[in-house]
Amino acid sequence: MKTFKFLFLVSSLAVAGGGGYVAGTRGLATNFDQLFSGRALGETVPPAPMPTGKVIYYRHPDGTPEYSATPRETPDGRAFVAVRQSEDVSFEPVKPASEEAQAAPATGERKILYYRNPMGLPDTSKVPKKDSMGMDYIPVYEGNEADGSVVKVSLGKLQRTGVKTATAERTVVARKVRVPGTIAFDERLVRIVSMRADAFIEGVADVTTGDRVRKGGGLFHFYSKEIAKAGAEYATELRAGGKPGLDVGGALQLRNLGVPEETIRAMAKDRAVPKSVPYLSPSDGVVLERNATTGMMAEAGDVLFRIADTSRIWVIADVPEYDAAAIRKGAAATVRVRNLPGRPFKATVDLIYPEIQAQTRTTRVRIELPNAEGLFLANMYVEVEVASGDPAPVVAVPNSAVIDTGDRQIVFVDKGEGRFEPRDVALGARGDDRTEITKGIEAGEKIVVSANFLLDAESNLNAALNALTASEAQP
Repeated sequence: MKTFKFLFLVSSLAVAGGGGYVAGTRGLATNFDQLFSGRALGETVPPAPMPTGKVIYYRHPDGTPEYSATPRETPDGRAFVAVRQSEDVSFEPVKPASEEAQAAPATGERKILYYRNPMGLPDTSKVPKKDSMGMDYIPVYEGNEADGSVVKVSLGKLQRTGVKTATAERTVVARKVRVPGTIAFDERLVRIVSMRADAFIEGVADVTTGDRVRKGGGLFHFYSKEIAKAGAEYATELRAGGKPGLDVGGALQLRNLGVPEETIRAMAKDRAVPKSVPYLSPSDGVVLERNATTGMMAEAGDVLFRIADTSRIWVIADVPEYDAAAIRKGAAATVRVRNLPGRPFKATVDLIYPEIQAQTRTTRVRIELPNAEGLFLANMYVEVEVASGDPAPVVAVPNSAVIDTGDRQIVFVDKGEGRFEPRDVALGARGDDRTEITKGIEAGEKIVVSANFLLDAESNLNAALNALTASEAQP
């Protein structure tokens, strides 16, 4: 008879570890401990109480998670075991007898605050009752009620749910803003060729729009009555013993009329005014506009040539309004050209334009790049990657640690021994892998970075159960 009881208890204990919906977990574990402690001490172990009440369901005899609402047999002919009403169904790990004794008051009797739903639903009762499946409501004793919204999870459940933690650290939160951009000429390197006096254009150089010119190269010749008069006065001044110089007398007047310095020096040397004066290119560059034509009469201020120096260019990037506040002047930038794959160009942000484009809701950011090789062409599309964020270190957590509900931002803090506290936080800058925490978390605290949504669901359930006090419970 004792051998039969031992086999029955061992079989029942195997069932208790198999599924979760296991009957008599707490009582069987206690009897099992008593059985082996009795063997070691030579004591007599009292028999386990037999279950009573009607049959709720049937479980597999081997303890596997297989159940039936009606009697049935296994493929090898063994009958399923009946589970009755009196058998407790528990989803919590069995506490050692020492812990049960510590939880009980000195009088040996604990005060029951209320009874909660055995399936974890937000339903409580002031008196014992059963749910729709016939399972008894679980008593909640004084001192064991939930601690606010703090979540308590057993070690086994932590391993099954995959809860992982990390440490909040002080670090630099940065992310890369990727935006499109276009190439533009540097406005400061664009030159306009025009006359300061009315003149006739002669001998225009063989250059057209798109041609490159060199500084000092001839563009055209011109004759101006006003310049010829000033040149004659300068030559007369020199014949009379005047000292040559570019900043005095007639030479200064010629310079003010736009005569090149080389031509003025030639006048001083020959003591004569040339029939036509050459106009030289003011810089290296590309001809963007050519309006000069041989024989034309050019009035003062007419644009004859427009030349752009392409040794340095601008990259104009359109940054969305949301990201504009995170970009600072001097931030590192990387420019990639679509027709030059595998050749990133490093630069820095030179200017953030002080306006938002009304139609696109973007702001323009200017980046300067050298273009000695002439690889960049005007209006070329590029991809710009700008590093954003404050270079100063701040308290930050991994992005996965933050639960953002829209109205609230929550981070779960690991309090140790399977306890997790949901804490409201205030967010700062968000980087590629970390988020700044401006309020709520201190550096060095352990926070949950994986499976925190499961903890959030359980925390909400605890809060709902706590809201149903004993006075609000329905009998």
